[in-house]
Amino acid sequence: MKHLPNLLTLANLFCGCIATAYILTAQPYLSMSVGHAGLPAWQWIYGANQMYLGSVFIVIAAVCDMLDGAVARALKVFSPIGKDLDSLADVISFGVAPSAILFRMLWDCLAAERNAFDVNMLGMAPAFLLACFAALRLAKFNITSETQKGYFVGMPTPAVGLFVATFPLLMWFTPPVISKYFAMFMQNKWGIYLLIAVLCWLMVSNIKFLKLLSGGGIKGMWPQLLLLVIGIGGIFVLGFAALPLVFVLYVILSLVYKYPGVNK
Repeated sequence: MKHLPNLLTLANLFCGCIATAYILTAQPYLSMSVGHAGLPAWQWIYGANQMYLGSVFIVIAAVCDMLDGAVARALKVFSPIGKDLDSLADVISFGVAPSAILFRMLWDCLAAERNAFDVNMLGMAPAFLLACFAALRLAKFNITSETQKGYFVGMPTPAVGLFVATFPLLMWFTPPVISKYFAMFMQNKWGIYLLIAVLCWLMVSNIKFLKLLSGGGIKGMWPQLLLLVIGIGGIFVLGFAALPLVFVLYVILSLVYKYPGVNK
């Protein structure tokens, strides 16, 4: 049983790898088969539905990420290896995999530009800044976590990863009136670049962010309860379109919340 937390962490890492594979193989590609009279025949293979499967695996990775800590506390099993392994898994699941989503978004955006016969890799490379800043944020957390009992300093990487993971879900599982406006955003490369910059800054900023599980009873956890109620209610009303709104609300509540014993 003492190895169960690390097994859950490895499950987190495994799901992050699978998510990245789904996302990066989602574009149409040419496949050669044997056609008439033994001649080679080329056909397009479309895998666009794999994008949202990548998002699903990021969500599963987040569940494993929550469980490994809970199980470690329940079993009273803590080790430096487990702490470092958790950070390494989070870099993949909530840094690299979401970066792959942004990479694909930029790819599709740049490919849709006028006279775009080819897409320059330099135009898509900024997507992986998210993974770089996620690694930096996790490294900082590992050496400062003892002083962050009731809050996070800098946005936690799972929150950023889950936020980006909602993008494919918005395209596939929201009403056309919502997905239409989101598609307009996806065709604006400058909007995507700005989003990347903001998310990277939030992760390494000195802003205090709420922990979803913290002490203080009902009175001290009112922001988390508010997020839960609005999130569940919003999904019934707006579907997956409610998830980005919950993310924005999380940022706002983190900014206005008065952390006990902390001078903001």
